[in-house]
Amino acid sequence: MSREQRARIDAMLRRSGGDGPRSVEELRAGFRALMAGMIVPPGIRTRDEVLGDRRAVRVEPDDDPKAGTILYFHGGGNVFGSPETALCLTANLVVRTGFRAFSLDYRLAPEHPFPAAIDDALSAYRALLDGGEDPSAIAFAGDSAGGGLTVTACLAARDAGLPLPAAIMAFSPGLDHTRSGESMRTKEGIDPIFTRAAVRYTGSLYLAGRDPHHPLLSPAVLADLSGFPPMLLQVGTNELLLDDSTRLAARARDAGVDVILDVTADAPHVFQAYVGVLDEAGQALDRAAFFLGQHVRAVETARTPAP
Repeated sequence: MSREQRARIDAMLRRSGGDGPRSVEELRAGFRALMAGMIVPPGIRTRDEVLGDRRAVRVEPDDDPKAGTILYFHGGGNVFGSPETALCLTANLVVRTGFRAFSLDYRLAPEHPFPAAIDDALSAYRALLDGGEDPSAIAFAGDSAGGGLTVTACLAARDAGLPLPAAIMAFSPGLDHTRSGESMRTKEGIDPIFTRAAVRYTGSLYLAGRDPHHPLLSPAVLADLSGFPPMLLQVGTNELLLDDSTRLAARARDAGVDVILDVTADAPHVFQAYVGVLDEAGQALDRAAFFLGQHVRAVETARTPAP
């Protein structure tokens, strides 16, 4: 990572944060403005569909997609964001894998606090299965709060007795509403996006008074990950949420789950969104796409009868 690239992004993110607390509408508008500047690659087409009872944006290559589906959950602290704000990430995964993706417009807090987002994610996954999708051809992916949703939706699917997806891939996932990770303290001021106060504020909107000591709210410290599919967690060292990923990876390892913890030095939260501006963003997306394609294809190949 060049120092110049990192410094430019760091400065831009600090400017975009503003001063003092902001209303929910200000947070939503600010995030839309920030993400509107991200680069969406050519070579895709999009259209709105419905999964479960929620809107989802279908993103697929201009050419015929390969067999495989990414169910994508956008970031935004469970309070802001949309499939449109995550399009740079979803589209880059689609272009790199050749798979199609469905980016879910799940319900947001404070209007719809926990567990609305998880319920919507589970409903969307059911819809894919009911539509004839093989779970071995589905991967969950997401960023930030949506990265956390990849894990909690998988927990909910397992608890509901559903077959689990082929893989989970998460960019800078939020996985601990207890906010007990050491990085919540050590990365304060280093993280150019979040402060502890800001993270606790948006978290409180999602919790709506619920005790955060629940596996679906703090899987990094409380979830039983037994039987989970292979996981890839990508995170930067300049993140308050760094330890959400490191601790979940340790839990996954202890549960016998294949897990890759992919840590990029001096990178901010969801640095993959800065593809075309930050060298490491494209490299991380390449690794993510390889992981997704490797696991989906491996399962499909195993199902193919030998000649």
